[in-house]
Amino acid sequence: MALRLTGINSGLDTESIIQELVAVKRTKVDDTKKAQTKLGWKQDIWKDLNSKIFKLYNGTLSNLQYYSSFAKRTTEVSNSSAVSVITSDSAMKSVQKLKISQLAKTGYLTGGQVKSQDGKSITSSSKVTEALGIKSGSTFEVSSNGKTKEITISDSTKISDVVSALQSAGISANFDEKNQRFYISANSLGEANDFSLTASNADGTDALNKLGILVYDKASMAKYQEYAKLDTDAAAKKSAIDKEVASRLKTYADQKKTLNESLDKYNKSNEELLEQWKTGYGEEDFFALDKDALQADIDDLEKKESLTAEESAELNKLKGKMSFVQGYEKNNAKIDEVNQQLTELADYITEDGKAGSKLVSDVTDYYDKKIAQAVDAINNAATNTGSKGATKIDAQDSIIVLNNAEYTSDSNTFVINGLTIECKTETGSEEITLTTKDDTSGVYDMIKEFIQEYSSLINEMDKLYNAGTAKGYEPLTEDEKESMSESEIEVWEEKIKDSLLRRDETLGTVFSSMKEIMSAGFTVGGKTMYLSDFGIETLGYFNAADNERNAYHINGDEDDSAVSKETNDLLAMITSDPEKVSEFFVQLSKSLSSKLSGLMQRTEYSSSFCVYEDTKMKEDYEDYTSKISDLEDKLTDYEDKWYAKFSAMETALAKLQSNASAVTSLLGG
Repeated sequence: MALRLTGINSGLDTESIIQELVAVKRTKVDDTKKAQTKLGWKQDIWKDLNSKIFKLYNGTLSNLQYYSSFAKRTTEVSNSSAVSVITSDSAMKSVQKLKISQLAKTGYLTGGQVKSQDGKSITSSSKVTEALGIKSGSTFEVSSNGKTKEITISDSTKISDVVSALQSAGISANFDEKNQRFYISANSLGEANDFSLTASNADGTDALNKLGILVYDKASMAKYQEYAKLDTDAAAKKSAIDKEVASRLKTYADQKKTLNESLDKYNKSNEELLEQWKTGYGEEDFFALDKDALQADIDDLEKKESLTAEESAELNKLKGKMSFVQGYEKNNAKIDEVNQQLTELADYITEDGKAGSKLVSDVTDYYDKKIAQAVDAINNAATNTGSKGATKIDAQDSIIVLNNAEYTSDSNTFVINGLTIECKTETGSEEITLTTKDDTSGVYDMIKEFIQEYSSLINEMDKLYNAGTAKGYEPLTEDEKESMSESEIEVWEEKIKDSLLRRDETLGTVFSSMKEIMSAGFTVGGKTMYLSDFGIETLGYFNAADNERNAYHINGDEDDSAVSKETNDLLAMITSDPEKVSEFFVQLSKSLSSKLSGLMQRTEYSSSFCVYEDTKMKEDYEDYTSKISDLEDKLTDYEDKWYAKFSAMETALAKLQSNASAVTSLLGG
C-alpha cells in the first residue's frame, strides 16, 4: 500500500503506516480464522455423512439380519371395499372365510330444539334458569366408561357450563347456536363406552327435558332399571347404600387427613416463629405487642425524608417485628379456617373414623330420590313421555364371523392370528375370502431399499474421497467477499468444501471396508455365493458414471433405467428359493453391520456410533477459538503501541513548532 503524507504536524499518513506495520500480524489472525472455518465445514460434512452411515446401520441393515424379516406375508381379499387386512410376519398361509355381521358404533345424541321462555334465541352465555325456566337445584347424572358424574343446576349456570360439565364427565358435547340443539357423543366406539343421561330427582327430569336431551335410550333405561330394582329388594338397596357410604367415607377420611396435616403444619409454623422471636428479641413478650402502635412507629419513621444510622436500624427492627406478627396472624387465620372445615366434616365422619349420621342420611335420601325418579322414568318411557325431537343412537360392538367362529370388539378392527382386519361395511350373508401367502414383493422391496441406500451412500463417499484439489482456494475474509457476488462466493466456498475429505484416511478406511464386505462371498447350502449370483452387480468401470463405479444395481429392476431390460434374477429366486435368499442376505447384513459397529466404537477421539474423530475435531475447533482470541489481543496491543509512538511524535513536533514560532516572534520575524 502506498504511503500518504497527510499528517497534521509530521505530514505523514500515520494510519496507513500503522496498518502496513501490523499487516503481517493481521495475516496470522486471518489465516487462523480460515483454518477454523475449514475445520467447521469439515465437521458439518462428516456429521451429515455419519448420520447416513448410522441410518443404514440402524435401519434397513438391521432388519436384514433376522430371518423373520424374510418371512413376510400378504393377504388378498375378495371384497376390498368391505374389509382391508394388514398381515404380520407371524400370520399363517391360509384361505379363510369372513362375514361382517355388525359394525361398531358410537353412542350419539341429537338434542331436541330448545325453546326459551321469551322466544329469543339461546346462546352459550344464556343462564338456563332464566332462559329455559329450569329450577335451581335440578340434578342429573352422566354415566360413561364406568364412571358417574352428577350435574347440579344453579342460578348462575349457563349453557356453556352445561357443555363443560358434560365434557368433564368424559363425553363429547357441544351446543349449536344456529340449530339451537345440544349434540352429545361418546368418546369411543363400542357398547361399553356408551353414555347415559339420567335424572337424579323430579326437577332433574324437567331439566333434561328443557335442555332437549331427555331420552329413554338403551343405556339410560338400563341405569333407571338398576335403581328401580332397589325399590322391591331391600337387601340390594341396603347393599348399595352401604357401598356408597363406604365410598364417600373414604373421600371424607382423605379430606380429614389432609386437613389435620394442614393444621399440624400451621401450628408448627407458629411454634417456629415464636422460637425465632426469642432468638432475635430475647425475653420481650411477643403477645404483649400492640400491632397498631407498632405500625404507627413504622409509619412515623418512613415519613422522614432522611434517617440517621440509628433510626434506620430501628426501622428495620420494627419491620422485623411486624413480619412476625403478620406471619403469626396469617397462620391463625388458616388454623381457624381448617378447624371450621373439620367441624363441618364431623357430621360426615366420626372421631373414630366411622360414618356420621349426616353421611348415612344423605346417601339414603339420595337413593330414595333416585329410586322414585327411576320408577317415574320407566313409566314415562312406557307412555313415550320425553323431550320432543331428542334422538339417540345407541352404541354397539362390532361382530364378525371368521371361519364360523364369532368375534366381538368395541372397535371395527380385529387382530386375529397375525391378521389385522379393518371392517368397513356390513356384509350380511356374503362371505369374503382372505388369502394369506408369501409376500415376494415385500422381500424384494426390502432388499432393493438396502441396495439403493448403500449405493447412494457409497457414491457420496466415492465423490468425497476422489474429489479434485482446491489448491489456491481458502475461505474468504469479509473484505474479500465485498468485491464478489453471492453466486461467486457460493461457487468459491463449494470448491473448498468439495475437497475437504479428499484422500481422507478415515473416509478411505470406511469406504474400503464397506466395499470389501459387499464384494465378499458367503456360504449358502455348501456353495459360496456372491451378490452377482442374485443378479445384483456394479455397472463396470466403463459403463458407470464417475464416482458411481462402486454402486450396485438389481438387474431387471423396472425403476433402474440402466438395467431395467435385464432379467430379474433376484425376484425369481425370492419366488423359487426364498431360503437361499434369506440365508445369503442375513450373512451379508450381519457381516456389514459388524464391520460398521467396529468402525463406530467409542475411542479417545470419537463418540459412540461415530466413524470419524468428532471429539478431537470439536476440541481443535475450540482451540482455534482461543488462539484467535489471543492473536487478536496481541494485534490490538501491537496497534496500540504504534499509535502511542506516533502520537508522541506528533506531540513533540507540535511543541517544536510552537517553540520555533516563539523564537521567530522575539526576533521580529
